[in-house]
Amino acid sequence: MSQKPTLPKGTRDFGPQVMGRRNYIIDTIKQVFQKFGFMPLETPAMENLTTLTGKYGDEGDQLLFKVLNSGNFLAKTSLEDYENGVKSMLHKVAEKGLKYDLTVPFARYVVMNQHDLTFPFKRYQIQPVWRADRPQRGRYREFYQCDADVVGTDSLICEAEIILMINEVLQKLGFIDYSIKINHRGILSGIAEEIGAKGKETDLFVAIDKLDKVGIDKVADELEYKGFTKESIERLKTILNISGVSESVVQQLTENIGASTSGLKGINEVQEIINLVSSLGLDDNNTELDVTLARGLSYYTGAIFEVKINNVSIGSVSGGGRYDDLTGIFGLKDISGVGFSFGIDRLYDCLDELNLFNDEALIFTNVLIVHFDQESLNYGLKILSELRSVGIRAEVYPESAKLKKQFGYADKKNIPFTIAIGSDEIKSGLLSFKDMKTGEQKKLTSAEIIKNLKPINE
Repeated sequence: MSQKPTLPKGTRDFGPQVMGRRNYIIDTIKQVFQKFGFMPLETPAMENLTTLTGKYGDEGDQLLFKVLNSGNFLAKTSLEDYENGVKSMLHKVAEKGLKYDLTVPFARYVVMNQHDLTFPFKRYQIQPVWRADRPQRGRYREFYQCDADVVGTDSLICEAEIILMINEVLQKLGFIDYSIKINHRGILSGIAEEIGAKGKETDLFVAIDKLDKVGIDKVADELEYKGFTKESIERLKTILNISGVSESVVQQLTENIGASTSGLKGINEVQEIINLVSSLGLDDNNTELDVTLARGLSYYTGAIFEVKINNVSIGSVSGGGRYDDLTGIFGLKDISGVGFSFGIDRLYDCLDELNLFNDEALIFTNVLIVHFDQESLNYGLKILSELRSVGIRAEVYPESAKLKKQFGYADKKNIPFTIAIGSDEIKSGLLSFKDMKTGEQKKLTSAEIIKNLKPINE
């Protein structure tokens, strides 16, 4: 009895159509990253568990996929280990794990290669990561991350260039209506000082982070439950209502939290980032200063970003920020950096929802050679070599078959052009070149066909 094939839960196959579209997104992002001087990096699928554990909190440690040691992995264990439970057993049976994100392996790489790297070090990384999460819609156990980071400088030019890169990627993909939200850890700390909540920053930021999901009243209820006074909450509501163009928000924030050292530093840095973006030639940059943005603030120490495509059902498609001492966990202190990440799956869903995918992403072959008999097949093979020698993506139907079947193959594979070869074409050297979309057919030499196909293939 044959075995029914299955996939592990939380993983996916990507067929040619989906891969064509994913490659279109990834290639667009890569081109922009490289244009801004970012270099490619890859790290192994597996890391030592000592590298991974303790970096993502208790919940993250639970979600790490552990890899059993090869061979007799139980050899070093004892009955006592079994009785003492998982923590006692784990380090004896598993020394490695699948990587949970790209950031911790990147920090490990920087520390291990610090003497060979040129700082500031700009790298991008597009690789799968794994999390032993409960699979559900939009949440997978294997998925891709797409990171770009600069480490070894605290220059705000890096933050400005991130805004430029986000703009360029989204515009190249065809998005028009999107928002790049920016805030700063200093501004949020300044808000905490202003409302008398110094020392309660974590509770405050966690509550603010839920604002767009639950609304201000639920946030107020949560803060009251956590011991915040009604006066503090009312003052917070006033500050969180600050909105408008960036210049107006900066002015209002200065009036409200300018007395706070950290608040003023945050305001000044955001203002400088906005000025730098303009100096770099981008005025209409879709950027807005959003005082309610509070993503992952235990991790970030400076500016923070979040990107939303408007008028779609998907959440943010990109986010990031400035962090200090990323490499400190591995013993290399005081290396500041800033980075961000694109969500490839979310960008895919947004493009799909807005019908922005270009059909060209699904063209893998530009021309198919169709033949009548063995003689025309042999002649077609020479034409095939000629096409491929100048970089044109071409193929020949590999078997003797009726013309209807060969043209049907071109249709199903979304091949835009065909070259039909029969005895007349061999004699005259004029080949039947057909546009499969319009049905238009011309008699052309191979040189003329190459001239037609070269711009399409590039």
